[in-house]
Amino acid sequence: MQVDIGKLNKLKAVKKAEFGMFLDGGDDGEILLPRRYVPDDLKVDDEIEVFVHFDSEDRLIATTEKPKAMVGEFAHLMVKSVENVGAFLDWGLGKDLFLPYAEMTRDLRAGQAVVVFVYLDKSDRIASSMRLDRYISKEPGDYKEGQQVDLFIGAETDLGFKAIINGKHWGMIYANEIFDRLVHGQKLKGYIKKVREDGKIDLSLQKMGHQSSEDIGPLILQRLREEGGFLPINDKTAAELIYDMFGVSKKKYKMALGDLYKKRVITVKDDGIYLNK
Repeated sequence: MQVDIGKLNKLKAVKKAEFGMFLDGGDDGEILLPRRYVPDDLKVDDEIEVFVHFDSEDRLIATTEKPKAMVGEFAHLMVKSVENVGAFLDWGLGKDLFLPYAEMTRDLRAGQAVVVFVYLDKSDRIASSMRLDRYISKEPGDYKEGQQVDLFIGAETDLGFKAIINGKHWGMIYANEIFDRLVHGQKLKGYIKKVREDGKIDLSLQKMGHQSSEDIGPLILQRLREEGGFLPINDKTAAELIYDMFGVSKKKYKMALGDLYKKRVITVKDDGIYLNK
């Protein structure tokens, strides 16, 4: 057995010591779980899920703490310091994550946040890289139009935002189809809008086939009638709630709401919207 460095592992407790519990690391030998991380009820021969990494003296060590990103994942992390050899990032553990100078795509300073990929270097040391394209799959993605996917916002361009799909492929969310604020490192659900002949992927943040602003008006009226003439939502309601209820962006909802208001079909108040008699 060999542990996965930089990932979660289920390891067996083999020996109790004054300063912690030693775990069975298989080919990597015994790995210390320091005393502060040892649960009170952990006994020899019990299994425990731990994150395995290197301590400040480059020895394998285990922790029950989970970092903000593991090996093989993309993350948006804060720069804690910048040295001659590179930068050090806050990834939620006592020992900071190393970003080598050669893996930086621009000058950095403490307090900035950067999007990186976490990887193992040639010496099996955990490190990170801002050169994201190296870690994006070059193989065609097996996606279908309308398929729901996990998105990680990786970069902003003149066209919109580039997002990493299911941790593997680049996709594009075009600016004219973005109705809420997006930020680097944001994780959210999205949909495959189109897979182009050249393999590039267009994305949508709205489920395909949902109503447009032109036909959402009748749906709002229908819901009002079903709820006795009142709905506790208005033009200040959170975009997520609007999407859950009507399947459209807040912008399209507000356009339809304004149209119904101008036609004197509804009244908009602070507590919601009312169907006029």
